[in-house]
Amino acid sequence: MARFSVRRFILAAALTATAAFAFLVFDARSATVQAAECESECGGPTPYPTYSPSPPPTYTPTPSPSPSPSPYPSPSPSPYPPPPPTGPTGADSSGSSIGGLAGQRFNQMITNRVLGTVLLGVNEQVNCSDCISAFGSAGSFSAGIHGRKELTNNLSLLAGIAYTQYNEGGYHITSAPIGAFALRYDFTDWGSSRPFFDIGTILTPWEKARYTRSYNTSLGPVTVTGSTNASNYAVYGRAGWMSRVSPRDEVAASIEVWQLWQRVSGYSDSAVAFNPFDATIATGTDRTSLVKIGGQWTHLFGSNIETNINGGWVQSFASHSGIVATVTGDGTVVPTMGNQGWFEYGGRLGFRVQKGWVVDLFANGTLGPQPVGNTIHGGVGLRINY
Repeated sequence: MARFSVRRFILAAALTATAAFAFLVFDARSATVQAAECESECGGPTPYPTYSPSPPPTYTPTPSPSPSPSPYPSPSPSPYPPPPPTGPTGADSSGSSIGGLAGQRFNQMITNRVLGTVLLGVNEQVNCSDCISAFGSAGSFSAGIHGRKELTNNLSLLAGIAYTQYNEGGYHITSAPIGAFALRYDFTDWGSSRPFFDIGTILTPWEKARYTRSYNTSLGPVTVTGSTNASNYAVYGRAGWMSRVSPRDEVAASIEVWQLWQRVSGYSDSAVAFNPFDATIATGTDRTSLVKIGGQWTHLFGSNIETNINGGWVQSFASHSGIVATVTGDGTVVPTMGNQGWFEYGGRLGFRVQKGWVVDLFANGTLGPQPVGNTIHGGVGLRINY
């Protein structure tokens, strides 16, 4: 019985030792696996634990949505510069020269009117006996006759006709006949100081005209002339007051209103060797309105010398250029014709060679900015009073 017990005790002890050894082996493997897992998650063992405070929260703005890309890609810039122009440049300069034509045509209207007023006795006294005068002038060539005829004690007819040619600032007018006539009503029954009124017209139904324009190109300057026909028409009214201050002196002041028209036929630049930006001008009508405030003084020195001086300020308004030009490389060009003011002057020196016969030296002109400018037209005449 005791033997059996010893054997059982030895067997129990062996089983107990085997179980303890197995438990130790399993616990060691578990610790090894747990340590490996901790090292893989924490980046390695930390010998001393440290405290890391949590960082404060930061505000991250929500990004704006980016615009959706265009379905069409932008063209890439060419790595090569554009080729230089193959021809001359200067179309803009050619177009600007059309404004110079407008200035020439405005000057033409004013000059035609100044020459026409000589036929209406602009250098003579308001009231005088019937007369007729033949004259010629230079500066602008003009030759013709004019005079006055008393129809009644109060009403007189003033009329004249002349052949003219003139040029100024790039244009030339030739073969231009000018006719003018007016009626003057003078209140002679009012005494030596009284009002008077005129109404009249100046007509140039046909004239040859040449207009020159110049412009610059990259290859040099160009000057070209065009030839055409033109015509001028003007009507006016005048109201004034005259006074015989002495038997030898007459003074007068007046205001005039004019309306001018100028018709120019269409034309193209004449053929020249080099004119890359040529122009074609359509038929058109220029027009302007004028107001003139002026005065005059006529004086007799002794019994043989007569003098007259006259002048006035002129202001244009409602001016319009009839030019419509087609310029190569610049398209359609329509210039403007602005309003301006200038001074007009005139004078006459007469010598009585015998009773009723007077030799006159006279001059008329303008003073002012372009396109009217400073002009003078002088001449000589033989006047016969009857």
